[in-house]
Amino acid sequence: MTETTLNDAPWQDTTAAPADRVGALIGEMTLREKVALLVGVWVGANTEGGEVAPHQHEMNEAVDLDELMPHGLGQLTRPFGTAPVEPGLGALSLRRTQEPIIAANRFGIPALVHEECLAGFAAWKATAYPVPLAWGATFNPDLVRRMSSAIGADLRSVGVHQGLAPVLDVVRDARWGRVEETIGEDPYLIGTIATAYVQGLERAGVVATLKHFVGYSASKAGRNLAPVSVGDRERADVLLPPFEMAIRESGVRSVMHAYTDIDGVPTAADASLLTALLRETWGFDGTVVADYFGIAFLKELHRVAATLGEAAGAALTAGVDVELPTIHTFGEHLIAEIDGGRLDEGLVDRALRRVLRQKLDLGLLDADWSPVPSALAGGGTPVVDLDSPGNRSIARELAEQSIVLVRNEGILPLAAVPRIGLIGPNADTHRAFLGCYSFPAHVGEQHPDVAMGLVIPTVAEALQDEFPDSDITIAAGCTIDGTATTGFDEALAVAQGSDVVVAVLGDRAGLFGRGTSGEGCDAESLDLLGVQQQLLDGLLATGKPVVVVLLTGRPYALGAAAGGAAAIVQGFFPGEEGAAAVAGVLSGRINPAGRLPVSIPGSPGAQPSTYLAAPLAQASGVSNIDPTAAFAFGHGLGYTGFAWSDAGTTADTAATDGEAGVHVTVTNTGGRDGVEVVQLYLHDPVASVVRPVQRLIGYARVALAAGTSARIAFTVPADVTSFTGRDGGRIVEPGAIELRLGASSSDLRAALPLTLTGSTRTVDHTRRLHCDVQVTAL
Repeated sequence: MTETTLNDAPWQDTTAAPADRVGALIGEMTLREKVALLVGVWVGANTEGGEVAPHQHEMNEAVDLDELMPHGLGQLTRPFGTAPVEPGLGALSLRRTQEPIIAANRFGIPALVHEECLAGFAAWKATAYPVPLAWGATFNPDLVRRMSSAIGADLRSVGVHQGLAPVLDVVRDARWGRVEETIGEDPYLIGTIATAYVQGLERAGVVATLKHFVGYSASKAGRNLAPVSVGDRERADVLLPPFEMAIRESGVRSVMHAYTDIDGVPTAADASLLTALLRETWGFDGTVVADYFGIAFLKELHRVAATLGEAAGAALTAGVDVELPTIHTFGEHLIAEIDGGRLDEGLVDRALRRVLRQKLDLGLLDADWSPVPSALAGGGTPVVDLDSPGNRSIARELAEQSIVLVRNEGILPLAAVPRIGLIGPNADTHRAFLGCYSFPAHVGEQHPDVAMGLVIPTVAEALQDEFPDSDITIAAGCTIDGTATTGFDEALAVAQGSDVVVAVLGDRAGLFGRGTSGEGCDAESLDLLGVQQQLLDGLLATGKPVVVVLLTGRPYALGAAAGGAAAIVQGFFPGEEGAAAVAGVLSGRINPAGRLPVSIPGSPGAQPSTYLAAPLAQASGVSNIDPTAAFAFGHGLGYTGFAWSDAGTTADTAATDGEAGVHVTVTNTGGRDGVEVVQLYLHDPVASVVRPVQRLIGYARVALAAGTSARIAFTVPADVTSFTGRDGGRIVEPGAIELRLGASSSDLRAALPLTLTGSTRTVDHTRRLHCDVQVTAL
């Protein structure tokens, strides 16, 4: 095709209908050119250092770009997130990569570029935001939306089109290493926070990717990439709702299949999920991308395909459109299946229409598209600031709102303290604040000779700034997961010589066993790691007041400290601004308002267990195992008091196709401004199938000045009471229910009866998902 005809090509006519543009382009393409647009290439990955994806070293075959580019290229995998690269140089390098890609293929189509962005843009010198579990602790979708808008702007500025986030997996077993990547254990909280994240990223012009669809977090024994055996009802009522909400409300344009096999069927080859539910029922029209090497796993791990060609065909048939991170099955293996008559080329065209429509929406098919991103608009190699003051301000606000004051026996906020004993393995390390998908933990640790690229204070540094007149003595006591107790004597001596002990314990994020939290870093139990519990018990035994600060990626059982510590402060890897947030909570500069997005267990071995438990999963006299949480979902304290009053409903009954109002007045009775998180739970005492004792159906984060009040009113549609009935359909049943208003799932302030009247009603994916909420100052 000549340059003249290319410039006149119908698929570059921006006045034509998108479907016509895409159809015209497909009609001109050879099979090899089509398939080339359904794959990514990970040219920056190598076999040195640790893996950042499962089986990376054995799966990541070399690709000859010179041979590939004349046919086209679908995606470029992580040009910024594979090795440390100066952001400005990275943008310039990406532009210089795109130019030959465009020039080499007949149609002048650039590659779509994707990166990880779970806790911020996973690139060198980019802001390390709090991890998703911390987003859940904020109960603040608006703030999360601001964060993702900033992340999206940074991605776009250097030429990235797609971000592989957020994670919508519902925590079912806190031993799973990827708990830190989730938003919590409640589907409604996850759905609202994740939808906000997607909205921010998409409004910045970046394709968001929902992952992992679906069931990944329900793996047996909390082991990464393990089988899943959930029933259809648990999948429909617990695991799928966050995805459904995001697809309906966020404008998301991509979904990533899970590694999971559910009851023997891998999701990467499950047309009932990827096509029938996702597309035909929910109406999703974006792309489904493979989790890294997930298509090849159909042969290598799941063993439902005898060859890589069969694996490619199974995934394509099920509805996977793009193979990531690099070519393994969708190249020659897929072409051979079609040439051999074993696979219909129409399936390639189906996937290609989605891929090309996405590129069209991004402007990549327009004749005037330029590979020069905004960061390079001035020419030359710019200095690109991916950790701007604006970013850090958002990171700081998120960190501050995510810190949960779990226990306080009156010691916090700390007054002037002459001597502070700062003890624990996380007391003086910046790694205490970073999740496994932050660039320093994910990639940076494999490049020890390269500077971290960010300034991340430690707890020790932040406390010294917060308490400049205090004598602060530091002792690690032990390592995160080691067994040596040789540092105990020094730590206990420091404690004895202090007025207050601040014990900073927890995790070290990493991947595939290189950390204690993160992908491939699963836990056998929820005991504090290594000998940290022994150290903590020793500190408690000194008789000194002990303030426990936990910097973790999952909740841990705390033994005697749950009832014996002077205070407990929980942070879930709160990012680069986390140290100042922790110090500010200890001093009282910050009035904490975080709430637990996951329960803190009372026992280290009572897993799997979440607050979404059925009656038989509660403590009972017929089992010696008590799964009751030490601190329940939604729990969190602050430094002011709140009185709840005037709770009620607008009616005693509502039709199964109707709604009812719920209201409560909250008053700040303390001496300082604060935030109360009003939570609305549903209790269904008798149903045709077993239901959780209660589940969250609404919430409001209410900021109140000292002495002021607000009326919080929820409109509760009967739709939100729906569940999967015995025949597999979603129903709203008549009968008595209870609407519970609470400060947490275990701190209920009002239980309001309501009777649903009428006949059983069948609902579908168009049902109402939310209780509208209004907060009115009084």
